[in-house]
Amino acid sequence: MQYVEIPPAKQPPPGGRALWHVDGLVIALFNVDGVLYAIEDSCPHAGSSLFGGKLEGRTVQCRAHGLRFDLATGCIPGIRDFRVRTYPIEMREDRAFIGLPEPARQAC
Repeated sequence: MQYVEIPPAKQPPPGGRALWHVDGLVIALFNVDGVLYAIEDSCPHAGSSLFGGKLEGRTVQCRAHGLRFDLATGCIPGIRDFRVRTYPIEMREDRAFIGLPEPARQAC
């Protein structure tokens, strides 16, 4: 995993959200009570964007079919093995860094 700094302009204020395109990924960033969360901006059910979903606490609801995902775990409460991808965020002083997967290496 590689950690990349989240540009300050992409860091949402408390209660806000931001959409960030980085390394071929589309990531939805949410700030809930001063804590940053990062998830893949694609519902695993049908690919709908989660960025514009209804936010209640640290749960975002998919606008397409109403599925609710916990921003910290990516899970739907009570359902196993069905989740949205989450990305870890580390705060270093006043800077935020996100953990992204290493690029895949080409086979020889």
